[in-house]
Amino acid sequence: MARIAVGGMQHETNTFAPSRADYAAFEDGGGWPGVQVGDTLFDAVAGANIPVQGAIESLRAAGHALVPLAWAAASPSAHVTVDAFERIVGALTDRLRAALPVDGVYLDLHGAMVTEHHDDGEGEILRRVREIVGPDVPVVASLDLHANVTRGMVAHSDALSIYRTYPHVDMAATGARAAGLLMRMLGTGRRFAKAHRTLDYLTGIPSQSTFIEPANGLYALLERIEQRNGVALSFAPGFPMADFPECGMSVVGYGLDEAATRAAVDEMAGAVADAEKDFALTLLAPDEAVERAMARGEPGAPVVLADTQDNPGAGGNGDTTALLAALIRHRARDAVLGMLIDPPSARRAHEAGQGATLDFALGEISGVPGHVPLAGRFTVERIGDGRFTCTGPMFKGFRMQLGPMALLRSEAAPGVRVVLASSKCQAGDQEMFRHLGVEPIRQRIVALKSSVHFRADFQPIAREVLVVRSPGPALADPADFRWTRLRPGIRMRPLGPAFRPA
Repeated sequence: MARIAVGGMQHETNTFAPSRADYAAFEDGGGWPGVQVGDTLFDAVAGANIPVQGAIESLRAAGHALVPLAWAAASPSAHVTVDAFERIVGALTDRLRAALPVDGVYLDLHGAMVTEHHDDGEGEILRRVREIVGPDVPVVASLDLHANVTRGMVAHSDALSIYRTYPHVDMAATGARAAGLLMRMLGTGRRFAKAHRTLDYLTGIPSQSTFIEPANGLYALLERIEQRNGVALSFAPGFPMADFPECGMSVVGYGLDEAATRAAVDEMAGAVADAEKDFALTLLAPDEAVERAMARGEPGAPVVLADTQDNPGAGGNGDTTALLAALIRHRARDAVLGMLIDPPSARRAHEAGQGATLDFALGEISGVPGHVPLAGRFTVERIGDGRFTCTGPMFKGFRMQLGPMALLRSEAAPGVRVVLASSKCQAGDQEMFRHLGVEPIRQRIVALKSSVHFRADFQPIAREVLVVRSPGPALADPADFRWTRLRPGIRMRPLGPAFRPA
């Protein structure tokens, strides 16, 4: 039986987003459990599809003793503040020092965290952990599919395991896979050979979904290469919203044979390079998307509209209203948009009460240039406290606490309703609508503040999914960002222009 330290910190940083992640953002969690230090970690994540829970279950099943450190997560946003990073990582490393000696360390990390003082947040966490435990204690981490895997992350860890699905239905499974790599090293006393390759183009997150090609085929190939070479292989399409030199796609592998490990990583990286042209994706303007959805959607087979550029899961604040305005302008029928993150309007709906009709100025709180709140008269159809448990494939077991929520119906277009929430979270689970009495499959149009995670629970009921280019900071085409710090020569979209420093 080994003694294994367990902890982590999850944040996906869009350096172009309007608001930063302070300590309060991690206390809130954005749908994930808040900051946990010590024994509270185990109860907080129990039953949830979270990497650390998958690792905990796997390690416990093998009879190992677990030492809880600290763990935290926050909604994607701009940079993590110095205060938040140092408080959380400080708690993690303080407990690790106090727990020594340990036989191994498992960390639940994201891989795309940029802080106010570190481009590579995860690399810095792994560096500090390695400094404490020394070179002989194996350190492994699980990472998000959107990880920008850096040289520092690879150097300071013994193995990294990355999600293989987007939507991320395999989060807990990836934690278990990382734990398995740790246990292999503990059992054999041997470390893995490493190989790491980066790609020379960026791709937008809507086209990274494993529900569609080329990602679906690439991950199937990854598993075949793994089996053929006996190598633990991971492919990260990256998070193309972090303006620093190591942003981008990568492949990393681990095996006992150095040549086989290198060959497996090279083969996978070659396949990703060959798929560049296939990562292009059609994006629709709001009016075009609504018109198409009105023609094709019906109860039982709604058209789903992905309001991808205002996705709270990619650094948006979930408060832009251009798509809602298009639904109202075209007088769509049986249409619902969710979730619009607007705490003042949700609070006002609660104060007015169910059945009240009054004027609202919805959204646009974060100040996207050129946009003002959507003014109109709405009826408060339903209110809720924002407390419910998700049931979909990705968010299953997540205990949501989204603050006051409300369902409003437009008086100008009575077929259009909007779900308001008070805490930032992307719309990725049908329970977010059912909490307010809306059954998504009975709608003609379901508009979602999400890029891809919604597909796990909504694509099975959808006649069609349309990706909408509506205002927001999570740009679907990476070439639209004003990059300043990418590595020279990387293409800013598939087959697109290469970055050149000013």
